[in-house]
Amino acid sequence: MCSMTSLHSWLSPLIRGGTFNQVWSLFTCKPRGLIYLTGTRRCTIVKDPSSSTVEFNSRNKKYRSLERSFKRRLRVIYQRFSVGPDNTMIQGRNHVYFMEGDGIYRMDTRQGDPEPEKVLCLDSVGEGDWSLQRLRLSPSEHALAATVKAPHREEARCVLVKLGDREPTLDPPQPLLTIDKVFSVEWATDDILFYSSQQKLQCHHVFRLDLTATGTRSALLYQEQQPDVFVEVSLSRDRRLVLVNCSSKRSSEVWLIDSAKPLMEPTLVQARLPELLYHVEHSHGQLYILANTGPGQEYQVLRAPLSSPSIKHWVPVCSPGPGTAVKDMEVLQDHCVLATRDPLGLLALQVVPLSQPATTSTLQLPPWACAIETKRAGLTDSGWLEFLLSSPVHPPVLYRYSPRENRLLLQEDTEEHRTPQEYQTTRLEAPSQDGTMVPLTLFHIPMLEELRGAPLLVHVYGAYGMDLNMDFSPDKRLLLEDGWALAYCHVRGGGERGLGWHRQGRMEGKSRGVEDLAACIHRLYDLGVSRPSLTALTARSAGAILVGALCNLHPHLIRAVTLQAPFLDVLGTMQEPSLPLTLEERGEWGDPMSDPCQRDTIASYCPCHNITPQHYPSMLLTAYIEDNRVPVAGVHKYEERLQEAIHTHLNGHPVSESEPTPSVILDLQPGADHFGPGDFELSLTESARQLAFLHTELGLNQQTKNRRN
Repeated sequence: MCSMTSLHSWLSPLIRGGTFNQVWSLFTCKPRGLIYLTGTRRCTIVKDPSSSTVEFNSRNKKYRSLERSFKRRLRVIYQRFSVGPDNTMIQGRNHVYFMEGDGIYRMDTRQGDPEPEKVLCLDSVGEGDWSLQRLRLSPSEHALAATVKAPHREEARCVLVKLGDREPTLDPPQPLLTIDKVFSVEWATDDILFYSSQQKLQCHHVFRLDLTATGTRSALLYQEQQPDVFVEVSLSRDRRLVLVNCSSKRSSEVWLIDSAKPLMEPTLVQARLPELLYHVEHSHGQLYILANTGPGQEYQVLRAPLSSPSIKHWVPVCSPGPGTAVKDMEVLQDHCVLATRDPLGLLALQVVPLSQPATTSTLQLPPWACAIETKRAGLTDSGWLEFLLSSPVHPPVLYRYSPRENRLLLQEDTEEHRTPQEYQTTRLEAPSQDGTMVPLTLFHIPMLEELRGAPLLVHVYGAYGMDLNMDFSPDKRLLLEDGWALAYCHVRGGGERGLGWHRQGRMEGKSRGVEDLAACIHRLYDLGVSRPSLTALTARSAGAILVGALCNLHPHLIRAVTLQAPFLDVLGTMQEPSLPLTLEERGEWGDPMSDPCQRDTIASYCPCHNITPQHYPSMLLTAYIEDNRVPVAGVHKYEERLQEAIHTHLNGHPVSESEPTPSVILDLQPGADHFGPGDFELSLTESARQLAFLHTELGLNQQTKNRRN
């Protein structure tokens, strides 16, 4: 599988962003400690965590009752959508394996009414509150390898378990071996395992583990020398090749290991070249390569013999077409299936018969679908592609597609999971300042012309060539059912329209992304959707850069902002080479230390660097004290400068209805959970606080009281 949410999707441990936690499926986690809050209004700055809790409670009681109410409502809606298709289930040769909160289970498919058998208990992994990450079965189902992760830790632990025929009622076997600081793992044979090791946010080594009759032996297979390159191991869908993927944000390099000859030295496909990104699949002795060698350096599918894999032997198979971005590639026996997104954001499958690539066909997916997640193939490939479709307000639905039969089947659906018939997905475009049309997705229940009085929540990301996250969120479904309009702005810098869309956002110093975001909001207002006093912006991680920059340039466009793990001090961070990710991310943000022009460019859009005394919207900043991707010192600096600027502005300007006194709250939480709490209760609390903040700052709770009166 080549997941192309962007080609950088496997770089999530290396960047300020990536795939966000599917917390809505976590219902069995334990609480993990206290949340420390610093809260101020009218620029009272509190730094001591012990006193900041008092400060929040005393100055922000107006949020508390709403927070409790939203937490109750969120718990109900999370429970309502807790049962759905499981994309973690893996089909073995004789068993089906699935993950639960307390371990891994399997059921014997040879039995008519099989009993679940527990094969790994998380309590046996070691002390701590562990959660399951990945599950890998050996080719003959003799052993499994699972990666587990503890709260507040970057690195995972790999657990190996020997499998065999045993009574389901027996206690699960004890782990054969545990390996710390593992990122990815794949089996070549029942006795040989390959894994990449992770040190904090870097992954540079691949090891081969040999499980012999007398014990285990580990040997270093590959060592990466470049600090900005991230290394992982994966497996081709036909299980013929173990792939060592060595990738930075601007180049790729792949090494091949024959699963039938795992002791042989790896074979290089193509040495990394500047701006060449590629990923490899295999079928019938041919490599199928997804590479940015198409027109405009967009992705296309190429083919090369396994015996001659270098770029001079790459032959084009198909190109998706202008304006179409590739999101995923799967090679199923004699077909290549591409998941694509068109300029308006509509998803489709492009099916390429490998024997006759000129007869490519396109299958349009349901228009409500905004996110696609393919399911990993089991030990035996059935020839069917299974995938989940979802949207921010539509829970995942499992589909199966057979390219040989050209059949698309809805595998699972329930009445509860179906979207209300009156719910609408409106695809729009907004003309940016330079004339570029920016895609915009709007979810709403009332008709478009009836949204003038509706609250509006605008989402944005626009970095690393990654798509704006549009997976299902019960929080968003709750807002939709409460009458909100939800807008998703696919600005330049993201990956929605392919690599060119990302390059424009990267090379223009993020100014294009800010212009795109402003254009999307103006477009909504022009269509009669909401108004500034009812509009809020939300983003996380690197998406906060565009939001912060917009607030500096157009503070009256919106009333409130919520930011999670916000990257706001770009200039300060990129000038400190000792911080995690500074060296690795110069390709995305620039190098202010060696290039004065790049320093000026960063300074021009850095939110923290451009704060000025003026009106600002209310802000809730949620940060994590031990976050290695976004240093909390930068969030503190931004909050203090913002408070000072607001205080200066208020001294010379009276408070009015159009410029109410903004609330600026810094919500500091313990740990390093950059992607949000993995604990269900903490996640509910965080979400409830954000919703209470938005309702209060937009005056929605007062509107509700007035309607009741």
